[in-house]
Amino acid sequence: MNPTIPRRQWLGATLALCLSGLFGPAMADNDTPVRLIVTFPPGGSTDIAARTFQPRLAEVLGRAVVVENRPGAASQIATQFVANSAPDGNTLLVSFDSHAINPIAKAKLPYDTFKDFAGVTLAVRFPLVIGASASVQAKDLRGFIEAARQQPAKYSYASTGVGSMNQLVMEDIKRKAGVSVLHVPFGGGGPAIQAVLGDVSQITLLSYAALKGQIAAGKIKPLAVTGASRLPDLPDVPTVAESGFPGFEAYSWIGIFAPSATPAEALAKLTKDFQTTLNSPDVHRKLTQLGFEVMATDGPGVDRHTRQEFERWGNFVRATGLKLND
Repeated sequence: MNPTIPRRQWLGATLALCLSGLFGPAMADNDTPVRLIVTFPPGGSTDIAARTFQPRLAEVLGRAVVVENRPGAASQIATQFVANSAPDGNTLLVSFDSHAINPIAKAKLPYDTFKDFAGVTLAVRFPLVIGASASVQAKDLRGFIEAARQQPAKYSYASTGVGSMNQLVMEDIKRKAGVSVLHVPFGGGGPAIQAVLGDVSQITLLSYAALKGQIAAGKIKPLAVTGASRLPDLPDVPTVAESGFPGFEAYSWIGIFAPSATPAEALAKLTKDFQTTLNSPDVHRKLTQLGFEVMATDGPGVDRHTRQEFERWGNFVRATGLKLND
């Protein structure tokens, strides 16, 4: 102890230094934004969902949350970025169903889907809406299939990329219906919508959230939905099952993942914070109105779901011989 400093003052300074050492990094961490790395460009389902829960998540976490779009390579760019990020809970992947499908579609990935990530939550799932351009005369999926049978070279569908859920779902419908519709992959939901608006492709399969504005404006016509039931906002639009494909049901989904080396305690807290956010009345209501079904599972829940989707669609690809090549 410095003899020129009173004992009480010295003790106070020492205590302050100790507390700074104990809590300084944690407090500084609160100044670091949480980055939600979205795998597709603005305008698609993943981006819309992330920006819907972003403000409330920031309140729950008590710090800034930034949505960062890193599109490209069927979500591989964003996914690899998060896989290589520090496992501190500050950089999270907001991934589409492509997270489970890429290991099927790509012979070699720059990351390991099942080893390099730890699940935080299966945030939402949602049926796809089959939307058609103004040039399509059919009023529903049955009518479109009949038109495609009569003119097999006329129609194409826009997907969010090779190996995406909307490609797999449409390929499944095509095979069941026995029709030919050309696949045209784009780099996300926003570009796919523009392709249909410009009649570059005649249909696309996207979330109601992504298509809602264009449907309301009468620029895209909904033909069917891929879920088990009709959407409340589209009561006159039949399901695919009602359109001649009994038992048909398919959903896209959005999961939150962290680098696999993230400490278990940090993962548990992130899961709790996301569940609080997703189940808060305002966020739940907004997501539901956009056609999303809030799931808010725990981390193992989204990991199991990823594996199940990988197995389901892997079996489909092997059984059909579908080539998922760029």
